Amino acid sequence: MLVLLWGISEESPLAAVYSELTRVNIPTVFLDQRDILDTELELSVGNVSELPVQGQICTWYQKINLNEITAAYLRPYDSRRLPQIAQAGVNSPAWQHAIAVDDALMGWSEITPAFVINRPSAMAANGCKPYQLEQICSLGFKVPETLVTTDPEAVRAFWQRHGNVIYKSISGIRSQVSRLAAEHLERLENVCWCPTQFQQYIPGRDYRVHVVGAEIFASEVISQADDYRYAAQEDESTEIRACHLPQEVEQQCRGLAKAINLPLCGIDLRRTPEGEWYCFEVNPSPGFTYYQQFTGQGISRAIANLLAGRNRI
Repeated sequence: MLVLLWGISEESPLAAVYSELTRVNIPTVFLDQRDILDTELELSVGNVSELPVQGQICTWYQKINLNEITAAYLRPYDSRRLPQIAQAGVNSPAWQHAIAVDDALMGWSEITPAFVINRPSAMAANGCKPYQLEQICSLGFKVPETLVTTDPEAVRAFWQRHGNVIYKSISGIRSQVSRLAAEHLERLENVCWCPTQFQQYIPGRDYRVHVVGAEIFASEVISQADDYRYAAQEDESTEIRACHLPQEVEQQCRGLAKAINLPLCGIDLRRTPEGEWYCFEVNPSPGFTYYQQFTGQGISRAIANLLAGRNRI
């Protein structure tokens, strides 16, 4: 057994999982992206059923035989954003090297027989929120009525029909969820230049559900902010506490994660005052430590167990 972690070593979720793996003596190697310029990767892909892909990763301080990897947890950034790569500039040898290493590792993570959290193909839907919303809806969750448009008049009509509307990015890049208000009217024409997602506002209480294999970790979020992640900017307080979901909702969450091939994910739900459950999106690379610090839930331990071969679905 050998677990590979790939990303920035001080990044909180990776660091927490690494700590748990080492605590229980699971053999683990860490590939730190900051060493990208000293990282060389060799891959050989064949049609031998026992070893469909072989290779190794070499850095200045370690050599990793990819054939020995049994599980991997991937939280890489785009290596082109690393300071030494950005400073080198587009099309520099450093830039090209970073792209080649990223592409090779992503390709390996897609075809390796090792257990991967999470494969790029499964994570791709997060890059198009409307598509992901269709997936969620097809698997039985209620979703808010949604409009994606570059037409200001369509926005006005949608706003008039629902009375209360939020807007957010359609991509996987993090954006702040905000509610449309009168001060947005003068900027509404800007949607002509940027496809934007508008949704019917759903009142109620927010829940973040982390699915880790067969395990469920639910957090209740108490906040008056439109986007509780930015509550401090709105001078609003946020309380996050561990909770239990109705059994049928837990089963829906497990079913959703399994159907979209995400052994680990963060599902954003809202329960309306009438008791209806809506799903807004699924995060395929959740920053679970934000919730773990408030709730004391053992999410990082569960991920380590998953990598070690336990509690898989």
